[in-house]
Amino acid sequence: MNEGAKNKLKGRLVRARRRYDMALGSAGRLLGVLVYGFSLVAVVCLLLYAGFDSSALDRKLLLRLLHIAQGVFIVNILFNYTLRFKASMRSTLFIGKIAAAMMLLTLIPTIWPHTHEATSGFLHFLHSRQFFFTGLAIYSVAELSYGTMQMLGRRTNPSLILSVSFLLFIFAGSLVLMLPNCTTAPIRYIDALFMAASAVSMTGLCTVDFATTFTPTGWLVMAVLMQIGAMGVLTFTSFFAMFFSGRASIYNQLLMRDFIYSKSIGTLMPVILYIFTFTICVEAIGAVGIYMALPDGLYENATDKMLSSAFHSLSAFCNVGFSTLPQGMSDPVLMNGNQAIYLVMSVLILAGGIGFPNLVNLKEAAGEHLRRLRDRLTNRKRQKRIHVYDLNTKLVLIWSAFFFIAGAVVFYILEYNHCFTGLPTWKRIAQAIFCSTTVRTAGFTTYGPGEWLGATLLIAMFMMWVGCASQSMGGGIKINAFAAVMLNLRSIAFGQNGVTAYRRTIAPTSVRRANAVICLSIFAITSYSIIIMVLQPELPMKAVMFEVFSAITTTGMSLGITPQLSDISKIVIASAMFLGRVGIISVLCGTVGNRPDISGMLPSDDIIIN
Repeated sequence: MNEGAKNKLKGRLVRARRRYDMALGSAGRLLGVLVYGFSLVAVVCLLLYAGFDSSALDRKLLLRLLHIAQGVFIVNILFNYTLRFKASMRSTLFIGKIAAAMMLLTLIPTIWPHTHEATSGFLHFLHSRQFFFTGLAIYSVAELSYGTMQMLGRRTNPSLILSVSFLLFIFAGSLVLMLPNCTTAPIRYIDALFMAASAVSMTGLCTVDFATTFTPTGWLVMAVLMQIGAMGVLTFTSFFAMFFSGRASIYNQLLMRDFIYSKSIGTLMPVILYIFTFTICVEAIGAVGIYMALPDGLYENATDKMLSSAFHSLSAFCNVGFSTLPQGMSDPVLMNGNQAIYLVMSVLILAGGIGFPNLVNLKEAAGEHLRRLRDRLTNRKRQKRIHVYDLNTKLVLIWSAFFFIAGAVVFYILEYNHCFTGLPTWKRIAQAIFCSTTVRTAGFTTYGPGEWLGATLLIAMFMMWVGCASQSMGGGIKINAFAAVMLNLRSIAFGQNGVTAYRRTIAPTSVRRANAVICLSIFAITSYSIIIMVLQPELPMKAVMFEVFSAITTTGMSLGITPQLSDISKIVIASAMFLGRVGIISVLCGTVGNRPDISGMLPSDDIIIN
């Protein structure tokens, strides 16, 4: 064969290979769309299957849809691991391969029908409906997370992404709460929407009685919504997408780095894993502590006590304030107990209010101190970090300690001869500690706000307004913003040009943002209060303002008017909770968008400010 014929054949092979790759790519994209769609179908079917009684729904139809989804998933797996094997091996983590293997194992009942010889052991488990549902759920969540992360790569405004993702989970959660198995009796959709918004925004306000309205299934749904709201929707989706597939674009990684304030892309996955591990470990330890602190006779059996302990641990760490007890934390059995339950809950609330960036920095600081100790013991010389603790971490820890101690002292002194009358000294101290902790957005109550003195209520509202740390489970304007504004005030009083703290200068952009957050918070509280007063003029003004304060700061306390809100007022308060969780300034940036900055090209001038 001459050279010309060889080149011609080579060109044909190249073109054929290109057409083959294009066909594979088109087929892969089509399968991706189908898999994402059927992942949604599978999740919905599983929820319906669990949420309705057998007599209320055609379960054969749901099973048929689930088997169709199973077929689409298996075709996708076989397509990726046969025709696109190298790409799949490079982009899929080990856990993703396990999820795919579980999906393939769901074919066992079809290939090897259930017989009497396989009525026990591992084969029996593979034939069970529980394994089928588990495999479908894991694979569906992985594909939905990966598909969501791919859609985030469209260069959409990050603030808008955050806002929309929370809204989607609120509406999805409200639909799930409408399922019959979630409630002891049917509830109106407006109440389901309000409760879903309260859970995702980690507020804790209730238009229905939480303990008696929801079943254990409903409590589980609320727990999931609380955990998603606390961890952040994007943290969840990115975790599952990267955990199962390991595939994330550079833009996705940059986006997630900014959301969780990771210092580099290289540490993104370890930071996300650390956040998840820390959360699970703290909630597990808290559940054990609560279980041991709960007095005997409060639950009928150990299982109920264990589940309640887990729920209260999650609710406390996430700073939500929901309780499965009919009288909440003010239950007489708890109040007359040894108070250990309140101390355990306080520790969980404080841990949830520190903030993930600060927790990551504390882990790094602990590692640095251990390395310094090792170097000192081995006489090894190594360049040391100048600042072990970030400025953000120092501000949060010091100001949080100040507010916690000051709040406990205030509650102890002001309520000593009021709410705490007749209590022994150690119970007064425990109650003062619990009130000081929970008032900063957790929302649990032993003595309701309506029982406090006027001075106590006013101080509590101020603490609610300040809240916890940024990127934490708590709400409010955040301690970071409050500290920046107070330090700015100090610099102005001392005639300094810059804002300094702990031998470092706070960036002017941070101070400007803190001022904007405070101004927007005051404006939002005023506006929402006026709206509710106009909609329901019969409600007391103090109760309305406290309700709005509680919603905007995501605290969850109330003077008792939440069930009295009209449908429109419930929507208004739900939007206030949403804004309090996402952040008013984030919503503003997401909706208004960026504008060209021409400030550097314009002449500067002073305005008169007394």
